[in-house]
Amino acid sequence: MKTFSLKKENIKQNWWLLDAKGEILGRVASRTASILRGKHKPDFTPHLDNGDFVIIINADKVKLTGKKEEQKLYRKHSGYIGGLKETPFKEKKEKDPEGIIINAVSGMLPKNRLGRKLIKKLKVYCDEKHPHTAQMPKKLEVGG
Repeated sequence: MKTFSLKKENIKQNWWLLDAKGEILGRVASRTASILRGKHKPDFTPHLDNGDFVIIINADKVKLTGKKEEQKLYRKHSGYIGGLKETPFKEKKEKDPEGIIINAVSGMLPKNRLGRKLIKKLKVYCDEKHPHTAQMPKKLEVGG
């Protein structure tokens, strides 16, 4: 027997629509990262972009469990002494609700060229409307 290896010309990509309303952030992010990577397909190949496109709507209605709503901080550093900036979850949710989901999903993808290519296939929107109706996305559930 020979080992199967997927080729670029044999890749077929679908579009998925995920409604984040009332869903938990980590579960949405892990499901999305798995689909972007292509791990749900039987012909998964780790070094190729075999994944599908994912559209997430209602990004501002995502939830966190426990006391994370009050305690979670987003940190970034400028590289200079004293350049640490901390943003609480509530403030980030008001200013940039799409960034919360993008940050969570990108943390679950590879930190290389492939990961940067995969994150571009994630489309996140605050409300119900999205401009990708022509792609006829299939409905996706967080649980399965």
